[in-house]
Amino acid sequence: MKRAFRWYDSITINSFWFALTARSQMLSALLVPLLVQQYMGESAKGAYLGRMRLWSLMTALLMQALMGMLSDRSTSRWGRRRPFIVAGALGEALILILMGFAVGMEGLNGYMVLLVLYILSSLFSNTAQSAVQGLIPDVVPHDKRGIVSGVKALFEVPLPMIFVSLVIGKMISRGNISEAITAIIATLIVCMLITLLVPEERLKRNPAPFDWQPFLRLFIMTGCFTLIIVGTGALVKRASLIELSFPSLPQNVIIAVTAILGMTTAVVLGVWASVRISVGKEIRQRKAFTWWVTNRLAFLVGATNLGSFILYFLQERFPELQGEKAAGPASTLIMFVGFTILLSALPSGWLSDRIGKKNVLMISALLATAGTAIVITGPTLTAFYIGGALAGIGIGFFYSANWALGTEIVPPNQAGRFLGLSNLAGAGAGAIGAYIGGPIGDQLGYGFLLGIYGTMFILSMLALKGIPDKNYRSAEKSQA
Repeated sequence: MKRAFRWYDSITINSFWFALTARSQMLSALLVPLLVQQYMGESAKGAYLGRMRLWSLMTALLMQALMGMLSDRSTSRWGRRRPFIVAGALGEALILILMGFAVGMEGLNGYMVLLVLYILSSLFSNTAQSAVQGLIPDVVPHDKRGIVSGVKALFEVPLPMIFVSLVIGKMISRGNISEAITAIIATLIVCMLITLLVPEERLKRNPAPFDWQPFLRLFIMTGCFTLIIVGTGALVKRASLIELSFPSLPQNVIIAVTAILGMTTAVVLGVWASVRISVGKEIRQRKAFTWWVTNRLAFLVGATNLGSFILYFLQERFPELQGEKAAGPASTLIMFVGFTILLSALPSGWLSDRIGKKNVLMISALLATAGTAIVITGPTLTAFYIGGALAGIGIGFFYSANWALGTEIVPPNQAGRFLGLSNLAGAGAGAIGAYIGGPIGDQLGYGFLLGIYGTMFILSMLALKGIPDKNYRSAEKSQA
């Protein structure tokens, strides 16, 4: 920016993160699970929710990359990013209005309408997010980026989670879904208007011809990853038939082992195929990077999906919390997790410098596993919240230490290219855990499913063995 940086620029630049997280928490943790349950009934809600999340998340993976490339090249007089933020916010508002009309629908027709709307919602929200991500590098001076990124973390995690817990969750728990949707739409519009105050300038130079090759590689990578998830999911579903041939084996043991193996296979094959397609033969010399992404994806399979299915678990665990009544405790858990993630992220950086990032990642996996165990076995809601807070500390440790480890592993001159593949873990984790795990929750219960997610934290520790303790790049060269 031409003028001097002002204190309120930190707010205008980051305000839309508040809206994006509030929208995501309402839809993925509260509204969409309730509507899928309404449309498809108790016996199949997990499977249908898993399918919906698979396709919406794969859409997110593609659209965020494409819209980011397009906004990089925009020469609009409004600036590079603002047109995409406005289009994304207004499109998302329209989709939410249509979701409000879909609330009264029933059966498969209602589900199909919601599926289309959820995919479109993912398209528009990622159109806006891809542009918001570019604001800090575009307009913030280098010596101010640390503090502005800190404000971003505040707007992206605890503040919207508290808002969803205290406002949106209470509305939905009282059955006022239309009010909750209206509140999120108002949040999107207000945050969009605040973002328009960012002193962004028009891109004056003409961009180079658009290179479609990176996007085509991403498209192929996403298609391959989706096929791996669908294929492993089909194998896990067939595990229930084994009981017919081997009646002496407990069915829940067969399904649990098959599910863990299926999720592990999807993680390992998905990462291997994706980085090979995206990076090419060069990835053979960077084995530590492949194991870093594997660690990230395995951990996030557990962390992401605990939130996605927690509402169904509450209904199962506490009989008095049926239907929309479970939205209140679920949103309270969101608030506890948001607070503990924020509080633990900074100390984990200090701890990583003293005992090592891999050691902190191991601690994070153990904390998340212990928290999950308390959530599953706790007899009261108080124990439920304590377990969620403990898992949140582990997740906060993970986010900080895993990203710090990744920045050491990637080649310095290609950091953006390699770290951009972390989006694979973010979207892929939700898709793997929900698509494969949803039918298991329907069949054996959601406490059982949460236990499987807990094992993914432990499995993430195994991937750390593929990462040398020091001198990552020199070690990789010697291995090559």
